[in-house]
Amino acid sequence: MEPMEPGIFGTILAPIEHVVTGSLAILHSITVTLGFMSYGWAIILLTILVKTALYPLTVKQIKSMKAMQELAPKMKAIQDKYKDKPREMQQKIGELYQKAGVNPFAGCLPLLIQMPILMGMYYALYNYKFEEGTEVFFWMQNLSVPDPLYILPLLSAVTTWYQQKQTATGDNPQMKIMMTIMPLFIGWISMQFPAGLVLYWVTMNIVQIVQQWWMSRIDDKSEEKKDEKKGKNKDN
Repeated sequence: MEPMEPGIFGTILAPIEHVVTGSLAILHSITVTLGFMSYGWAIILLTILVKTALYPLTVKQIKSMKAMQELAPKMKAIQDKYKDKPREMQQKIGELYQKAGVNPFAGCLPLLIQMPILMGMYYALYNYKFEEGTEVFFWMQNLSVPDPLYILPLLSAVTTWYQQKQTATGDNPQMKIMMTIMPLFIGWISMQFPAGLVLYWVTMNIVQIVQQWWMSRIDDKSEEKKDEKKGKNKDN
């Protein structure tokens, strides 16, 4: 596979790319010590570490996303009602955000912080030169080339779909379209990418799914405690 030309983004993200490649080499030495020769294990371990470090940002992003989805029907009603009065529309939408305690830009900041790291991972893994004898991972003979059996591209599509499904709320037609198009697109481009890069994407999705499940579990427990307190207050 031809190496990716760095371009402007590759040049800007070069420091992060160097950190990623250095980290991969260190983690690979650890996995080799444990008896796992393939770089695939180092990629999985690095992805888990990165996603764990970014967990606080992920929490903010998911909460903001869900809050915006819940407000979507009310926003649509305001837009329909005040479509001929743009100033009043903006005022009403601002009041809606304020009343709900939602910042529409709260979900963007965590994503903007994560993007350079994720893109640095992308460039590093796309161009990574695996040592001979370490590029084999399960059915894949070389992590530098696309998965010959298309198992990883299929997993990338399925995990992307499930991750979107976890955060989807309400009956938004646009969200339903995205939940169909995005996984198919990710699966298709994964067929062109080196297996090492797609392994990173699949692992990232799986960790994100687990994190979102954990967040939902915590939220459910918080709601149960609130309901219990309300019940006690009523009894008193």
